[in-house]
Amino acid sequence: MPEIVTGALVSEGRVLLVHRSPNRRVYPNVWDLPGGHIDPGETELAALTRELREELGVQIGAGSAIHLCRFNIGRDEESVRFSAWLVGEWKGTPANAAPDEHDEIRWFRHEELPPLAHDLLGPALVKAMRESRP
Repeated sequence: MPEIVTGALVSEGRVLLVHRSPNRRVYPNVWDLPGGHIDPGETELAALTRELREELGVQIGAGSAIHLCRFNIGRDEESVRFSAWLVGEWKGTPANAAPDEHDEIRWFRHEELPPLAHDLLGPALVKAMRESRP
């Protein structure tokens, strides 16, 4: 079963989302967390580190990722295992380093979150953001 990992960069009560290009074959024209496929032999955190570097140009801090949720998407042969992580520390300024994948990146407060590509992700993300607020 293919595996996907995504990361929610959270800072000052806001989360960074990417808007998937309308040209994407899967989940086009929707807001999502940055991330991608886990390569064979790669751990979730290694894949998360690689994907955030490739898509946003940031290096996540060691130990700064906290697991948010995991669920399966799709059915039968088309099923994909999806995992999301909260990331509170990184080096670099997030930028759209993958313009062929995303046509926009933007910070959102939990009360401003648009509908996300995966219905199960939104409630988990909002809950985590509310709980992490000072």
